[in-house]
Amino acid sequence: MRKTLGILVALFVATAAFASDMPTGPLKKVEPNMVCMVNEMAMGKEQIPVEVEGKTYYGCCEMCKTALANDASKRTATDPISGKTVDKAEAVIGAQEDGRVFYFESEENLKKLNALYKKG
Repeated sequence: MRKTLGILVALFVATAAFASDMPTGPLKKVEPNMVCMVNEMAMGKEQIPVEVEGKTYYGCCEMCKTALANDASKRTATDPISGKTVDKAEAVIGAQEDGRVFYFESEENLKKLNALYKKG
C-alpha cells in the first residue's frame, strides 16, 4: 500500500510538472539578490537591485531593470503549492539544480513542495 501511494505521489508530481509550471525536483532556498527575477534564474552572483514602491527586486541587466520597473507582472509569480500570487520581493525563493527559480508565499510551502519529491 505504501509503495503504491509513493508511486501515485510521484506520478502526480510528474504530471503536475508536465502540465503546469511546477519544479521538476526538490528546490534549494536562494537569496533574492542572487536571482534575476525576469529570467527566473539563480545567477550565482549578486544581481542589480531595482527599487519599486519601497520594495527591492533584482535583474541581471539594464533590460531586466527596465522590465521590473515598468511591468508589474514581472514583479509577481504564482506559488506552486498554494496557487496564490506572490510578490517576488517578499517571496521565499527556491532553485532547481539547473538554476530555475520558483517563488513561495512561505518557507512552509517550499518545505511542502520538497516533501512531495522525497515521498516519491
